[in-house]
Amino acid sequence: MDTRTNPIRVRLERVREVLRSHGLHGLLVPSSDPHLSEYLPGRWQARQWLSGFTGSMGTLAVTLDHAALFADSRYWVQAQAELEGSGIELVRINSGAAAHHIDWLVAHTPAAGQVAVDGQVLGLGAAQQLRAALGRAGKVLRTDLDVFDEAWPQRPALPLAPVYEHLAPQAPLARTDKLAAVRQAMAVHGASHHLVSTVDDIAWITNLRGADVEYNPVFLAHLLIGPAEATLFVGAGKIDAVLAARLTADGLRLADYAQAAAALAALPAAAVLLVDPRRITLGLREQVPAGVAVIEAINPSTLAKSRKTPEEAAFVREAMIEDGVAMCEFYAWFERALAAGERITEITIDERLSAARARRPGFVGLSFPVIAGFNANGAMPHYRAMPGSEALIEGDGLLLIDSGGQYLGGTTDITRVWPVGTVSAAMRRDYTLVLKAMMALSRTVFPRATLSPMLDAIARAPLWEQGLDFGHGTGHGVGYFLNVHEGPQSISKAIPEPAMAMQPGMITSIEPGLYRDGQWGIRIENLVLNIAARTPEDGPQGNPFGEMLAFETLTLCPIETRCLERSLLRTDEVEWLDRYHATVASRLAPRLTGDALAWLLARTVPL
Repeated sequence: MDTRTNPIRVRLERVREVLRSHGLHGLLVPSSDPHLSEYLPGRWQARQWLSGFTGSMGTLAVTLDHAALFADSRYWVQAQAELEGSGIELVRINSGAAAHHIDWLVAHTPAAGQVAVDGQVLGLGAAQQLRAALGRAGKVLRTDLDVFDEAWPQRPALPLAPVYEHLAPQAPLARTDKLAAVRQAMAVHGASHHLVSTVDDIAWITNLRGADVEYNPVFLAHLLIGPAEATLFVGAGKIDAVLAARLTADGLRLADYAQAAAALAALPAAAVLLVDPRRITLGLREQVPAGVAVIEAINPSTLAKSRKTPEEAAFVREAMIEDGVAMCEFYAWFERALAAGERITEITIDERLSAARARRPGFVGLSFPVIAGFNANGAMPHYRAMPGSEALIEGDGLLLIDSGGQYLGGTTDITRVWPVGTVSAAMRRDYTLVLKAMMALSRTVFPRATLSPMLDAIARAPLWEQGLDFGHGTGHGVGYFLNVHEGPQSISKAIPEPAMAMQPGMITSIEPGLYRDGQWGIRIENLVLNIAARTPEDGPQGNPFGEMLAFETLTLCPIETRCLERSLLRTDEVEWLDRYHATVASRLAPRLTGDALAWLLARTVPL
């Protein structure tokens, strides 16, 4: 392609023309929307439109002469390929939370220069950090302009998908009870009002679901909770009259999506507003009248929804059975087709596995794009096969498949690695070390309220011992028929915060990995539930050292044993794997027949 007509270069120049017309010298484009979501509706995929980089995380900075994309190690190979010929520099950072883009903007804009970012999609904390850094350098931050309204022809409109109700029995707690619980938490803070903008929190509080965001069953809305009534700001026509009447009866008034800012501006002077600084944008925060007292604390719903009730946990276990059945049916087909010499690509795997899930009762959609990476492609943690560049599954190597589903009774996320042809000794060693890492954390007993990042080293220790590591977190929270990535807990190298305390009912992934650039990638992932642990110190009065928690493994799918280097496993590790496989077989076998049942039984034979 002639780089002079590269569409990304054309778009960059169009954006620069808008910057010049407003006297601006730089632009920051975060991967964000007015709800600070991970997966973005098309209207707010400006970073992807302007850069061509399709990864879910990354920050773009543009000046009149330069442009740079900041991405962490999960995306380096992908970004390098997608940015080729665009004129955009890839800046490799160690963590998605790094702020190197701020230093870059300071260095690449003139003295007293002006930098723009749309305040409607900029988190409050990020805005404070950016404004302070630019101010120290004598530069000005402008947040009142959305450059893409002028620069992006045919910019997508707001999504129009209808909102629907998540009903009992899968929604065991009524929204009136959830609203009452949130108001109790507001009272503890001394707040009369509470603004919620994160779409997963709103979906959880209201027992409503939607399809405005790919893979997560949520809808665009803001929610303002007052002492006696709550207002849901949502697009016109997205909620039908019958559902609207039920919401009204439960104390939820409907208003147009665009009126949220005006409602904040109209708060009475006596109001005390609770906002979560991590989960509100600068644009909305600036609408709050100066006379209104503001309390900053984590959304009460973020903590509440992370703790699944016993009823919800039971539905999740059922969803895991359905998901496991789909996996067995798919893998039985895959091994049969591979042995028969059928043409199978990474995209074939995506299509076949997604179809297997779609046949299961209660299935609503995928929880994220299927990651099917063969050999070198598996070394890119967020790889996604694209038509025309997908790998053919042939020869020798390792196939990594990371996938998940949204069910009415829960959200799933699982990664497995399978051998194709002959697996080398080096592959076996890497695979076994990753499995040891996963098992080490899965078997851990720990005090209740342990800050989740403190558990991260347990999974990494078997890899660190061999001089190995991986660049992503070990585990993320998972929602209940909601976002596949949910806080507040995070088993990672993140700096621990009080809200990350591990509590009963939380569902978290355990997914250590190991990646050999250009060769192969390995990641083994299960979801686990925090449950009470029995220990030798437990007595009639409990444990004098405090309550202990353990992990119940929820995911039900065989872990490949043909890739193992058996000599690296201890006896207790072998026993854990055999117990896990016995559980998988006992729960899935009654739902399976034919080839899928035979495949399950063959893959769960004790070591």
